[in-house]
Amino acid sequence: MSDNTHILLPVDLAKRFDLYGPVHKGIRRAQMHLLVRVGAHDFTDAAATENLLADLRRMLFLSAGHLAHEEQHIHDALAASGEAERLEEQHDGHEAAFAVLERLLNDIETAPATARIALGRQFYLEYSHFIGEDLLHMHEEETVAWPMLCARYSDADLMGIEQRIVGSIPPEKAMAFMALMMPALNPQERFGMLSGMKAGAPAEMFNAVMDTAVKPALAAAEFAALEQRLGLAA
Repeated sequence: MSDNTHILLPVDLAKRFDLYGPVHKGIRRAQMHLLVRVGAHDFTDAAATENLLADLRRMLFLSAGHLAHEEQHIHDALAASGEAERLEEQHDGHEAAFAVLERLLNDIETAPATARIALGRQFYLEYSHFIGEDLLHMHEEETVAWPMLCARYSDADLMGIEQRIVGSIPPEKAMAFMALMMPALNPQERFGMLSGMKAGAPAEMFNAVMDTAVKPALAAAEFAALEQRLGLAA
């Protein structure tokens, strides 16, 4: 990682439209929850293990998709600085880790119950290592790459990048990312994201997001407070 990865985000940039922050919050939260689940899991329980493997594969799928979105829509904007090359090298490392993790998931899936315990331990250690690398990578994107983007481009330009990312994601996958982000955001961030969607998206689409992605992802009290703030409460 770069020596610059411990630069604190300037206050004016921290208050500005944020391309990386919300999705990274969702990824961090989901990764940590899954890591805790893997560490405490009984791998001799076949049904529970099947459910865990499905959730892990889903997270790896979303993580790989997130890397692709950044490479397709953000890295060109960083090309002149050389930062894009650094981030893509880190992405290459992530993709290699995904292959190792998927191979371990396959091994766990096909192993007898007694062998799954040791394989689960191995997966736990490999996933811990990947998450550590990913945390550093996301920190660099938010504290090094993001200030570079803010210095070069207007808010309108950056929002255009976000719109292209959102427009490239199939609806089902977009719902999955929304459900990933919502419980990780603070109330102000949730309101900012969803009030913008409420103002700009068709009502049918907005209602589908609220019912399918947002409501199931939040505690009842959190969702009620959000509805009240959005002016949706009866």
